[in-house]
Amino acid sequence: MADLPAYAGLFISALLAATILPMQSEAVLSSLLFGGTYSTAGLIAVASVGNILGAVINWFLGRGIERFRDRAWFPVKPPALVRAAAWYRRYGRWSLLASWLPIIGDPLTVIAGVLREPWWSFVILVGIGKIARYLVLAALVLNWT
Repeated sequence: MADLPAYAGLFISALLAATILPMQSEAVLSSLLFGGTYSTAGLIAVASVGNILGAVINWFLGRGIERFRDRAWFPVKPPALVRAAAWYRRYGRWSLLASWLPIIGDPLTVIAGVLREPWWSFVILVGIGKIARYLVLAALVLNWT
């Protein structure tokens, strides 16, 4: 039970990092891995689930973007949406494997909602990309220590 705050903090940072909010889940995960106190598999699982759920929030935002895209609070600016849409149209659903990338990844998940990517393929492809990113990060951190 004492581990709950660490895992909850990682989950929240990963969830928020998958939206357009300025959050770095990699820093949180790395610090917890460096500490060596927590299960590596558990940390990767929590970060991955949080990050994938954040992307799903973006997908839902994309589904309703026509109603909200002109609002000041909407997290994706028009130029980012245009770039992400061009990328998505060029590479199709496979571009979602790049959803972990900075700058373009989060708008891609919104565009997937706008362009009505089916939920099941969205979650699978985003999940592969985001889990792979955390696995690589964990391998780098653990081999560096």
